[in-house]
Amino acid sequence: MRTAALGPEQRAAALARMAEGELDVLVVGGGVVGAGTALDAVTRGLSTGLVEARDWASGTSSRSSKLIHGGLRYLEMLDFGLVREALKERGLLLSRIAPHLVRPVPFLYPLRHRGWERLYAGSGVALYDAMSLSSGHGRGLPPHRHLSRGRALRVAPALKKDALVGALQYYDAQVDDARYVATLVRTAAGYGAHVANRARVTEFLREGERVVGVRVTDTELDGTYEIRARQVVNATGVWTDDTQGMIAERGQFHVRASKGIHLVVPKDRIHSSTGLILRTEKSVLFVIPWGRHWIVGTTDTAWDLDKAHPAASSADIDYLLEHVNSVLAVPLTRDDVEGVYAGLRPLLAGESDATSKLSREHTVAHPVPGLVVVAGGKYTTYRVMAKDAVDAAVHGLDRRVAACCTDEVRLAGAEGYHALWNARARIAARAGLHEARVEHLLHRYGSMAEEVLELVAADPALGEPLPAADDYLKAEVVYACSHEGARHVEDVLTRRTRISIETFDRGTRSARAVAELMAGVLGWTPQQVEREVENYEKRVEAERESQLQPDDRTADAARLGAPDTAPL
Repeated sequence: MRTAALGPEQRAAALARMAEGELDVLVVGGGVVGAGTALDAVTRGLSTGLVEARDWASGTSSRSSKLIHGGLRYLEMLDFGLVREALKERGLLLSRIAPHLVRPVPFLYPLRHRGWERLYAGSGVALYDAMSLSSGHGRGLPPHRHLSRGRALRVAPALKKDALVGALQYYDAQVDDARYVATLVRTAAGYGAHVANRARVTEFLREGERVVGVRVTDTELDGTYEIRARQVVNATGVWTDDTQGMIAERGQFHVRASKGIHLVVPKDRIHSSTGLILRTEKSVLFVIPWGRHWIVGTTDTAWDLDKAHPAASSADIDYLLEHVNSVLAVPLTRDDVEGVYAGLRPLLAGESDATSKLSREHTVAHPVPGLVVVAGGKYTTYRVMAKDAVDAAVHGLDRRVAACCTDEVRLAGAEGYHALWNARARIAARAGLHEARVEHLLHRYGSMAEEVLELVAADPALGEPLPAADDYLKAEVVYACSHEGARHVEDVLTRRTRISIETFDRGTRSARAVAELMAGVLGWTPQQVEREVENYEKRVEAERESQLQPDDRTADAARLGAPDTAPL
């Protein structure tokens, strides 16, 4: 398929086109569910728009555990339907929809008790594998295996010898969650959807009781647009209740936010060739391979403070370090922590016990004519949520509409990915880059890596790595602005790349070089470059300060000390 660029010109044109006439479907919210809904709608032949108040995936969808998984622990809750659905989606993502972005990852589950625990846990993992195969999309991942303590310690030498009597190893999958969303948006745009980030909905337009569109403010250029649509889909995640409040209607359900935090530490701090999954008194703890790093998480605590910038407190960090250190021979300290990030899960909370059971599931409602609300769910099953949302919207359209086909739609970059991967040595020689650089690009962009390499061919200086962030090329910053909708230094350092959590300086040493590269695409003045760098440095300072605070309330107050984005 033809890939769509999401540069500043295309963004302005998309807003203008959305305001010209009536759309079939307008989606509000640019996380994974909103982006997936836009792709579902446009691939059914519907005229589609997508607006996001901040940046693509700037909320929950960039702050997850970055796993695509069936939810092994939900088997223990006997939630077989949710696990089966998620395993089917995992298989589709791995094999067909996004093989360039979703990859297998092994996990080791240490056993602490002899006999009964191996039988109990082994039965659960065996059922997990069997359900994956029965979904019809489970092939391609190795089956689980039982390990003795000696074999487990050879796989994961970082573990204390007395922390296990044996182990199970099984496979799930992982994804760069923010990059996945940006690719979803580009795919939708490639099929004809009009998409714009930094476009905040300030009002729902009504005719009688019917919602007929929205009023949108362009927060970058201060323009205001009225966008009319036959059906509006509210896919705003943890902001669902706030968005619903704009139409003064009591929701059929409520969404509460649960905070989860993660730590990022260098690869050499934990000597292991596999990820880990550990039981805690409340839930489970993952140690997840992440390139040259490990991600350690997560927590699960109620959050009723600022939704845009959830803060990790000192207590959160101590909790994760305490639990992971309970099994590590060489404990982690705060000095080992490169990055910290906090995200909010949108959990369904009904007005009775009967509806509160939906927590990790999703629901779709049609509270007033012209408006569909989709909420809850988990990242892995975003495509099912999107299908259900569009199915509900179709009921409000007075014509026949094609069925969902996104199980067959490859994301931008998937087509031709395997062929390019096989040719990576030749591509590297042609581009004058190390083969590892080309592998990095293919893992992040798939076949669209060729577009990044075209920038390097036109300007060889863009083939150099970014200062203080050697994993990323300068060309990736330019590409983020010209093709992926990045508008601010934060967009690049926290979502288009992961420099903000993968370096001890949190990206501050790269910020100026990034701003100067962005200036050439976005037309910034030297003064704007300075504002962007200063704003990013204040953001990092506020986050560091919040992580020294003892509790959520003081951490939130410290994090709010930095402005959201630099003014243009």
